[in-house]
Amino acid sequence: MADSFGKGVLDDQRVAEGIKFQAEHCRRNGAPVTARIVEAQLALMASDTLCGKRIAHWRGLPLEDAMPLRLAGGFHHLLLTGADSRLLPVYSGHVSNQVEVDAIVVAVTGDHDQRLLPWLDGPPQTNEAGRSASFMAGLLWLSDKIGSRFELNEIGASAGINTMMERYHYNLGGVEAGPESSPMRIKPEWRGSPPPKAEVEIVHISGCDQSPVDLSDSDAALRVKSYVWPENAGRLERMDAAILLAAQKRPDVVKSDALDWVLKRLSAPQDAGVARVFNHSIVWQYIPAERRAAITDAIEAHGRNATAERPLVWMMLETNRETFKHELQIRYWPGPPQWHLLAEAQAHGTWVEWLEN
Repeated sequence: MADSFGKGVLDDQRVAEGIKFQAEHCRRNGAPVTARIVEAQLALMASDTLCGKRIAHWRGLPLEDAMPLRLAGGFHHLLLTGADSRLLPVYSGHVSNQVEVDAIVVAVTGDHDQRLLPWLDGPPQTNEAGRSASFMAGLLWLSDKIGSRFELNEIGASAGINTMMERYHYNLGGVEAGPESSPMRIKPEWRGSPPPKAEVEIVHISGCDQSPVDLSDSDAALRVKSYVWPENAGRLERMDAAILLAAQKRPDVVKSDALDWVLKRLSAPQDAGVARVFNHSIVWQYIPAERRAAITDAIEAHGRNATAERPLVWMMLETNRETFKHELQIRYWPGPPQWHLLAEAQAHGTWVEWLEN
């Protein structure tokens, strides 16, 4: 397909087009089974199910809302809990004909309509440890610019998997960081030159979420795992490692509105010699526009008063609305008055392409 694939899709209100795009995006990212489950939602739209009717009359922007992936998580949950054996041949790949997949998905939905319907209530909590590779690369890049000690504050932390990133081991194009003994091994396919070799010390890390997930709760952990595309064995292994680490020490994530929490963290005392970082990944699109603007104003206002002794950083791995590419960008104060595009990355951290020389 043309290089324009994905251009402007987040602003497209057409439900069927959103489903088709999401299915193709899954195929392009090594998830053909998930693509078939997503595409079956086109047939579901024409069914008499409650889920189908809600999809067909979706009131938001289907891709910005990640609507097709909400129900995909619900179907995977039915599989993981053994609730419906009819899904087994679909997920195993033995049934791959789309017409057959459509029939199974519609029939399963008909029998589990009430159970599946709440999965459409909120965006998928795709808490993915692989995204911390981009965050660590960003910290390595920052280290010789503003110092090597960081306080991380994650907006939209979900289950807090990336608020445990100081406990992970990284191999980023041959540059290693983090404890060697960690059960979490982050080694994405690295494209381009490696990030700088530098010291990084994360002295404090916390996060917020409107609906934080407690990974020590087996049901909650399984729900988060359900959003993982089942074809991605590496992602499932990382999820299991995150659950293990959370059981050893729970991540520090509080239930809070993003704006309220950012304002609270900005007003908290900041240690000298420690850079305060606000970071987030694939969450910005879910925050209402007026609150995004208020967060931006607050961080920029505090940035203007930042000093070399107490720097401020904004680091994001978010979707470019025009290209649908996921970009690692950083802005820091005191520093140049612009965003620095450091890398592009696969949404779940499978690969990172370093752009900064």
